[in-house]
Amino acid sequence: MQSANIQIRDESSTDSSAISELTIAAFETMEMSNHTEQFIIDTLRAANALTLSLVAEIDGKIIGHIAFSPVTISDGTTGWYGLGPVSVHPDFQRQGVGKALIKKGLSRLKELNAKGCCLVGHPEYYPQFGFKNAPELSLEGVPKEVFFTLAFNEKIPKGNVLFHNAFTAEY
Repeated sequence: MQSANIQIRDESSTDSSAISELTIAAFETMEMSNHTEQFIIDTLRAANALTLSLVAEIDGKIIGHIAFSPVTISDGTTGWYGLGPVSVHPDFQRQGVGKALIKKGLSRLKELNAKGCCLVGHPEYYPQFGFKNAPELSLEGVPKEVFFTLAFNEKIPKGNVLFHNAFTAEY
């Protein structure tokens, strides 16, 4: 597959079930997952907290999805977002779909005048996009080595980050 065949667009009102099915499939074999990612996306959508929800398509079939939602920072800084979940169908993983979604999503966040983005993710994957471990910010209960930040203006806030409660709800 070539990434040139991938079309990335905003989620439409008819995409929710396809996104849910894709997310279940993407996380099915991941040991670190508690398999609630599809519920997180549904809850963010229902709370109108999906700032960006992008899908990747090939030939009209949704093969990837990425969500961005606002985060709260204890020092009062605004304009920061959380990345996640990001899902790629198992048949298309390791082929550039996730990278394309992340790059497009970060570009779109910048267009919205976001100040930065943070996430919990794999330490060997996210630095390629400019994400770094920042001692100034923390996420309760998450080891520093898997919590990443990317400041769009080089200014990293200081404090604790709180993702939308959809990430901690019991499903």
